[in-house]
Amino acid sequence: MAQISTEVLGDERGTLLAFVEAQRAAIRETVLGLSEEQAASRPTVSELTLSGVLKHVAEVELGWLRMAQQIPNERRRTAETWGEGFRLVEDESIPSVLAFWDGVRQETEAFVAGLPSLDDTFPLPPAPWFPKDGKVSMRWMLLHLVEEFARHAGHADIVRESLDGTRAMG
Repeated sequence: MAQISTEVLGDERGTLLAFVEAQRAAIRETVLGLSEEQAASRPTVSELTLSGVLKHVAEVELGWLRMAQQIPNERRRTAETWGEGFRLVEDESIPSVLAFWDGVRQETEAFVAGLPSLDDTFPLPPAPWFPKDGKVSMRWMLLHLVEEFARHAGHADIVRESLDGTRAMG
């Protein structure tokens, strides 16, 4: 698990980053001890795989970071490539996705640490699932990452338990 600076753990920013990290760790834990083949398998009726969930959440975090930074997302998915966000392709592997996510994590934490205020806002692209006013605060983004990661940690727990009976934090 990544270490959040002890200087900020007691404040709101540090607390939110610690909760985001706890959910990241829950997802990462579900692939421990698995082969690439096991992590890519579908032991339930769902199309979700552990390696696919891992890749998806890493790319989701990058997407939110890029929106908050208001710069283009180098991994933005199109309608044609959307499905590739849920499976490893070409030379991708669990270690490479974990390394990518580590880089995103470090960038997110540095960005959040450098913000003047968690009240700062950024615009969102139009979508029916985003807030009606089309913008959110940095605080909202961090809470949304906790929500997103927690949802997918639950999915990953079910897939892992279906694979080999291993339970999260077991």
